[in-house]
Amino acid sequence: MDLLEEYRRATFFFESGDPLGASRLLEPIVEAEPHNAAVRQLLARAYFNSAQLARAEAQLRALIEHDPSDHYAHHVLGRTLERAGRFREALPHLRLAAAMKQHADYDEAVHRVEEWLGKSEQE
Repeated sequence: MDLLEEYRRATFFFESGDPLGASRLLEPIVEAEPHNAAVRQLLARAYFNSAQLARAEAQLRALIEHDPSDHYAHHVLGRTLERAGRFREALPHLRLAAAMKQHADYDEAVHRVEEWLGKSEQE
């Protein structure tokens, strides 16, 4: 298998709106190259976009374990946990990402989850 060509195909599938197809192509690449952060990140995003949240979470936690300073992995993990309704678990990752890098999406995610948690505590 030509891993680079398969990665390119997977990227095309992902960018064309087929995250399931992308994930099928990326899974064997991650098995062959477990320390390739770019492939693992794209696989996590493909899982997230196809609502395979537990699988996305596993890939993102592996990325963070390998590189705790990966702000994007923290952000996407926070978004994954948010999407799964696990707001209290999401917030620390979202806050950490926002503290590591100034980005409007990061700040918006923090505020959205903080607001949701504030509303849930009032109920």
